[in-house]
Amino acid sequence: MALDLEEMLTDTSRLWVFGYGSILWKTGFEYNSKLIGHIGGFERRFWQGNTTHRGTVELPGRVATLVASADSEAKVWGVAFELVGARMIRAALEHLGVRECALGGYCHVTVPFHPKNCSNRCSFSVLLFTATEENNLYLGPAPLEEVAQQVIECKGKAGHNVEYVLRLAEFVRAHLTDDNDDHLFGLESLIHEELRRRNICPERLIREHIQAHHVYRKRKEPETHGMIKIAS
Repeated sequence: MALDLEEMLTDTSRLWVFGYGSILWKTGFEYNSKLIGHIGGFERRFWQGNTTHRGTVELPGRVATLVASADSEAKVWGVAFELVGARMIRAALEHLGVRECALGGYCHVTVPFHPKNCSNRCSFSVLLFTATEENNLYLGPAPLEEVAQQVIECKGKAGHNVEYVLRLAEFVRAHLTDDNDDHLFGLESLIHEELRRRNICPERLIREHIQAHHVYRKRKEPETHGMIKIAS
């Protein structure tokens, strides 16, 4: 289902968006407020491929998406971000890739969000983005050991795929303490185990990629002084 951004901006001045992946620890857009809580009926899985931010065309990385759960008690804990006003809503949704949603393979749904420790606030609706099996980069399920190996080998413009998984696991463990995500924590454990076997420090791996990518960008981008570009 494609999301009509202009129609949404006409119809609403306030919007809540549910975050469950990298925007938990690397939000990247302005918001008015945020709340920790959960949605029901889904499971977080590393079944979506990525060829830009956390991988390449040759070696697609794996990032989180949500899939429907057969377990009626299933919950995914995350953060609801409140967006207020047309400017904030537009900027946030464009950052989240709404334009790409129109190409197919992604869907958006409105689901009930249940804030944690809700003493004076009932559930309310949030906008949720998920990848579908029709997505060209949808990788689907695989043994967790294989997923871990793939994550270790992949990196993209935004950083190493290892960083994506470890930072997400760290955030969930520190801030979403009610979330017992066996898939995420199991993947994190397998990544650490394999990196130890290879005698690789995960933080060093992450830093080295960031530094290498920074040098690469500096070499490719022309030097600038103010608004004037100096051709190389």
